Amino acid sequence: MEHTLDLLLIGGIMLLALAAHTVGQRLHVPRVTLLLLVGALAGPEVLDLVPVSISENFPLVTELTLAMVGFLLGERMSIRDLKQGREAIIISLAVTLVTAGLIFVAIWAVTGNLVAALILAAIATATDPAATLDVVRQTRAKGPLTRLVTQVVAIDDAWGALLFSVLLVFAQLLSGNGAGLTETALHGLYEVVGAILLGALLGLPMAWLTGRLKRGEPMLLESAGFVFLAAGLAGALGVSYLLTCMALGVTVANVATHHVRPFRSIEGIIEPFLAMFFFLAGFGLDWSLLPTLGGLGAAYVVVRILGRVAGGIAGGVLAGSDPTVRYRNGACLLPQAGVAMGLALVAADRIPEMTYLMPLMVGSTVLFELIGPPVTMQQLKRAGEIRGRKVARHRT
Repeated sequence: MEHTLDLLLIGGIMLLALAAHTVGQRLHVPRVTLLLLVGALAGPEVLDLVPVSISENFPLVTELTLAMVGFLLGERMSIRDLKQGREAIIISLAVTLVTAGLIFVAIWAVTGNLVAALILAAIATATDPAATLDVVRQTRAKGPLTRLVTQVVAIDDAWGALLFSVLLVFAQLLSGNGAGLTETALHGLYEVVGAILLGALLGLPMAWLTGRLKRGEPMLLESAGFVFLAAGLAGALGVSYLLTCMALGVTVANVATHHVRPFRSIEGIIEPFLAMFFFLAGFGLDWSLLPTLGGLGAAYVVVRILGRVAGGIAGGVLAGSDPTVRYRNGACLLPQAGVAMGLALVAADRIPEMTYLMPLMVGSTVLFELIGPPVTMQQLKRAGEIRGRKVARHRT
């Protein structure tokens, strides 16, 4: 067989995901963290148990997984609940602005580099919706805090992308590599607005088709077809595929009569992709980069945590949230991975003299992906939104 090794690895990862879920239940540790650790241990930096060639599949797995995650998160943005939607918008905007503001001040104070302060302030606003959603799915958490957090992670990357586009303009102008204020600003606007429009345009025929087919395989083909088509068209047009798939989900959730069916279909196939995504993310981590963080990395990590918590409290006060939601939502927004890495890659390409940017983001991503999901799980548990017996019955 030509792909014997690939099949063995895929099967092994699926079983590792099952084992991670079982162990996670007993140790009260999210399977996200366990899969990352297992992937890192199997990688070339530690035990070197798996061929490095497996990492060649990571870009495709990432795009497929985040496309489905974006679509599923779009369901959380239904306008049928205007009050909850208003609360999520206020809190997400507050978390984004407070985090960016604190990071900007801290990095500028540590480095004296205005360009680095602008770039890291924008990147710090990004979260990892895949990790957050996986914790919620694993624990079957349900309640006001869970609902609010899943809504916030569905939209705060949009605020982050907008802020990144604006701050990148000024960073490029300060560094002397900018293509011009108008040109750069228009490109950022195109990437965000274009993604939203593309998702909405594809969402209309998908919403019309939903409910006209019977449950089962036709519905799955319809749902997966639209999601992957949206991601592919987004890549071809040069817009954000994550935002496109989120807009697709938002449109279906608000327009389709039987809007639940396509989301349940995607939920039925996403588990294997999530398992491979987190394992390969851990496999690709370079642990030797951690010592390069130094004072800059410490400032970034500590201040970003403070920014998320403080922003969550400020947003909760402005939105009139329940005290439990007000004081716990920010701590649930620590995970940071794919979107942040993507923004860092764009920034590194536009401002090549920032050679330390990628090592810094890789190292901080390791920390946030390891500590973020357990903190999210703990906050949901303390809020009383995780029921032990339901978690025990959940299967990967």
